[in-house]
Amino acid sequence: MKPYHLSLALIAATLWLCESYTLRNSVSWADASNDVVVGGELDAVSEEVAPALLEDNSGLWKQAYPSSVLGNGVDKNKETVKSKIEDATIVSSASRVFSYRMEDVKAPASPPSPPPHQQTARTARYMSHYSDWGHLATISTQDKIKGLPFGNVLSVSDGPMDNSTGVLYFYVTPKDNMVADLRSFPFASLTFSEAEGDFCRQLVYDPGDLRCARLTLTGKMVDVGPEEVEFARRAMFSRHPAMRKWPVEHKWFFMKLELTQVWLQDWVGRVSLISLEDYFKATPY
Repeated sequence: MKPYHLSLALIAATLWLCESYTLRNSVSWADASNDVVVGGELDAVSEEVAPALLEDNSGLWKQAYPSSVLGNGVDKNKETVKSKIEDATIVSSASRVFSYRMEDVKAPASPPSPPPHQQTARTARYMSHYSDWGHLATISTQDKIKGLPFGNVLSVSDGPMDNSTGVLYFYVTPKDNMVADLRSFPFASLTFSEAEGDFCRQLVYDPGDLRCARLTLTGKMVDVGPEEVEFARRAMFSRHPAMRKWPVEHKWFFMKLELTQVWLQDWVGRVSLISLEDYFKATPY
């Protein structure tokens, strides 16, 4: 056999061996300097944990499901499909060394289904509580756009998952243009979209679809007072644990939104202005 024929044969053999495998993750190792959230608490990855992350995982390469399961000839029998998936073996090779088990990093529990759209106050509280971030609009102090609207995406929390208050808290730095805006004019609007969660995705609603609710809370942004700082800290850090490690030289501090108006668009063509009394009396659960 000629040399180039041999090379082609080797390449073909390699491709044939790889055809049933898919690249699982291009990230090779979990940064040990990051924090792992386990059971809702913040635990640093230690030297004792790191070796465990190397054991019994599915590695960088994972065997794909058989073509009879994923191809055009999908078996309609659920038990047969389940059996074929379970029979798919995992590669055991040196490429597994630099991957980690995702089950060691526990994701927060999924929120319950949204309330019926007729329950407007409860829908507003649901979105306030289960949204982890929102879009805050301020009046800009930047030279080129002074006096014009300026938007920024911020992490938020209205309390720990088991203690919704309806009051939105923020962890901000004076280095952010938004803070300079608020020092000049403290009023702002915070907008949430139901597209942040699973509801709109599951129903294949575009974020602009009128059936995908959006909520805008307008009011005055104020610094959190000393008597409320500890609760604000629990509210933010329980939902956004990485904040604990944000650089102290940025002089982070807590703010909250004192509400003036609750605006909800939660169904086709329907807009509701919810009274503050109804908003705070409602429950998101």
